[in-house]
Amino acid sequence: METLTGISIKKVNRSRLQEVDFDHLEFGKYISDHMLVCDFYEGEWQQPTIVPFANLSLRPDTLALHYGQTVFEGMKAFRMHDGRINIFRMDKHSDRFNRSLHRMCMPDVPGEIFTEGLKELIKLDREWVPSREESSLYIRPFMYASETRLGVKPSDEYRFIIFTSPVQSVFSKPIKVKVETEYIRAARGGTGFAKCGGNYGACFYPTQLAKQQGYDQVLWTTGENTRFIEESGMMNAVFVINNTLITAALSDSILDGVTRDSLLTLAQDMNLKTEERAISVDELKNAFNNHSITEAFGTGTAAVVAPIDTIGIDGKDYTLPAYTEKNVLNILKHKLNLLRTGLEADHYKWNTVI
Repeated sequence: METLTGISIKKVNRSRLQEVDFDHLEFGKYISDHMLVCDFYEGEWQQPTIVPFANLSLRPDTLALHYGQTVFEGMKAFRMHDGRINIFRMDKHSDRFNRSLHRMCMPDVPGEIFTEGLKELIKLDREWVPSREESSLYIRPFMYASETRLGVKPSDEYRFIIFTSPVQSVFSKPIKVKVETEYIRAARGGTGFAKCGGNYGACFYPTQLAKQQGYDQVLWTTGENTRFIEESGMMNAVFVINNTLITAALSDSILDGVTRDSLLTLAQDMNLKTEERAISVDELKNAFNNHSITEAFGTGTAAVVAPIDTIGIDGKDYTLPAYTEKNVLNILKHKLNLLRTGLEADHYKWNTVI
């Protein structure tokens, strides 16, 4: 395969940038002008191209539509204090994307296509990166089985695409969650650690039931007799109990969250006590009863940090104290923002600045 130095770029005739209200962004409402596209067939990756964002044309017998071979990533680029653009933890997202692809019998995307192609795309659409606080450019790499035929088999052809969208953080206000007792998000040995489409589609029904009961999201559990907390909706879940940040240890049923990893690293370097271990629903309930729990939050790319103010357990709502700037979650969020916008030195080499 040729290097990406000669990547083909076809620009839009007319930008849609003037249609964007950067003061009132809605998550996923606006899509940037261009997208990167690269096809895999005959056993190898073809040369990627950058083209105007447009509809896809799919035959009804496209394999992805029938057997679920679809994988996506979620990551962000940030406008730094000096006007430059930072793609945050690009290599870790590329690695996680490939782990998901491997689990779904899909070919790895070479690092050069993912990282160099992404940098070229962001450079081209750099004016789409917001500068307001709590705003960023959301990046959506995804891949689907593009072979057209019927038959239950891994596809021999795939299409990899990256497009972007200027967004604000979701869940900026504290949310109300319910510990899910009937449905589970993922089982051991399954695809819970992978960002494949089926994991998310399967979560819609129990989440809708919880919303009908007045909750914003669910806390997923293992569903066993001794239930253990796994994730919070589409995010990793973190609890502060006895001044210790506690989150479930990674497994094949829990997503290796990039924001989770970033916040744990920052917390440890700030000499905050952290534990990655199983936490049962009974332990969570006891922590409320003895007032040892002071914070709970979800963490993920879209939300960064989503504070939780109410947790429903077995039909009873437990309420957390009001959040202030002194809470651990807000201290960590602020620290992460300083690093991503260049106001603090990037000792971790997480930033790719263009």
